[in-house]
Amino acid sequence: MSRKTRSTAATIPQGNSLTGLEPRTLIELRQVLKVYETPAGGFTALKNVDLTVNAGEFVAVIGKSGSGKSTLINMITGIDRPTLGEVIIGNVPIHTLNEDQMAAWRGRSLGVIFQFFQLLPTLTVLENVMLPMELRQTYPPHERKERALQLLEIVDLADQAHKFPAAISGGQQQRVAIARALANDPDVLVGDEPTGSLDSKTADSIFQLFETLVSQGKTVLVVTHDRELAGRIPRVVFINDGEIADQYVAEALPLMTQQELAQVSSQLEPVQYGPGEVIVRQGDPADFFYIIIRGEANVYIDHPSGKEVKVGRLETGQYFGEMGLMEGGTRTATVRVPDDGELVAMQLDREHFTNLVSNSDLTRDQLLHLMRKRAMEIQVGEALPNLRTIEFRNLLLAAKAVTFSPGEVVFRQDDPADAFYIVVQGTAEVLMHQPGGQDAEVRKLEAGEFFGEAGLMEGGTRSATIRAGGDAELVTMRLSREDFTEMISSSAMTRDQIMEMMRTRAQMQGLSKKQSNPDS
Repeated sequence: MSRKTRSTAATIPQGNSLTGLEPRTLIELRQVLKVYETPAGGFTALKNVDLTVNAGEFVAVIGKSGSGKSTLINMITGIDRPTLGEVIIGNVPIHTLNEDQMAAWRGRSLGVIFQFFQLLPTLTVLENVMLPMELRQTYPPHERKERALQLLEIVDLADQAHKFPAAISGGQQQRVAIARALANDPDVLVGDEPTGSLDSKTADSIFQLFETLVSQGKTVLVVTHDRELAGRIPRVVFINDGEIADQYVAEALPLMTQQELAQVSSQLEPVQYGPGEVIVRQGDPADFFYIIIRGEANVYIDHPSGKEVKVGRLETGQYFGEMGLMEGGTRTATVRVPDDGELVAMQLDREHFTNLVSNSDLTRDQLLHLMRKRAMEIQVGEALPNLRTIEFRNLLLAAKAVTFSPGEVVFRQDDPADAFYIVVQGTAEVLMHQPGGQDAEVRKLEAGEFFGEAGLMEGGTRSATIRAGGDAELVTMRLSREDFTEMISSSAMTRDQIMEMMRTRAQMQGLSKKQSNPDS
């Protein structure tokens, strides 16, 4: 007969507390695959899942119905076994245990709390809590009643000990179930929708009890559909279509704290798109932020000529939608699934995205940095829609971002021509020498327009002065003379486009000179 030697005081023993120590891995799933055989063929419920939980962690497992969260929990509790892979709990490879060994391990090491309590109606509250000790013989008979009463004191139900379950409320019955789960002082508590049948106030009190148990050293995993409560838990494991999806959130936004990651993960919703389907369309209102967890998508912009220009490709682990949410409120590009592909993404609504960037300076800076990069890609596509994909990528690699303060001169008329520029953000003023010796503004250049081509293609000197206009910075992409020459040499359509723009500007400049000096 085994005997527990830990304290049975009204607080949980600190055996799993890691204060001041390195985290100790308690639960580990390695490449767990679970396939169920059905009349229609094999159904894969878990797809090579890796998961690590440290001792003393409080973890929420969330996901839609059929996502695989119950199968994941069944792997941890030993109720089910993996088709392939390993499940190791407290250094015990439970996937290798036979049925008798599994039952003995579960009775010692695991406490399970169900949605509908599972209390025996013919036993009193006290007897229900004593039952696991009697079944597993973990405490001597003369200690069991005292320990059960102490556990009921922990859950504030010592005064209900001699009542039958039917005589107490649902919330109280769940507290009894928690006390029963603690009876053999297990390493891990697992709650399968433990608040699913409770009202919000009672559910909140149960979660507070879990928080207390974790603070006293217990490891608690809770399956829940309540995203608000899940958002309070320090770590959220989001499972979708048999895969753990929150890892993609961490990879996409690596500067988030663990608490921020948990809050964001608890608010994400999975969405799926088929071949050729549009996810967001340029000009539409921006309402969601997206993280791709499977598949790829192409990014397009609408050029004023009516041509749709591909400016990028997004892959698993990348995100999009931040530009419309952070600037302007409308989509700046169209994102579409390839005709031969599919895509699964996690979406975060505007309200929770705004909270994320408001509460995390590091994440906001990360998003702003990527926004600047994507704005450059979009404006290159606007300016030079005839570039082939490889030429487009080469230009992005060769170009450098250069920023000018309001009023700062980019270059002056008659200076040597050494670079080509595309306006990414802000405005550029075009100035020309006038007979009186003054410079006069002849036009403005907006985002998506380019300048500097005339001096590079004809004469080698600048035909006008360019300076940053307005009250905002002028952000440009700068391409050296050598890279510009290579670009127009490799793309006849782009060279023709630039030549046409040069002719148009020459006509405008000639008209401007004539208007400023009617006698010339």
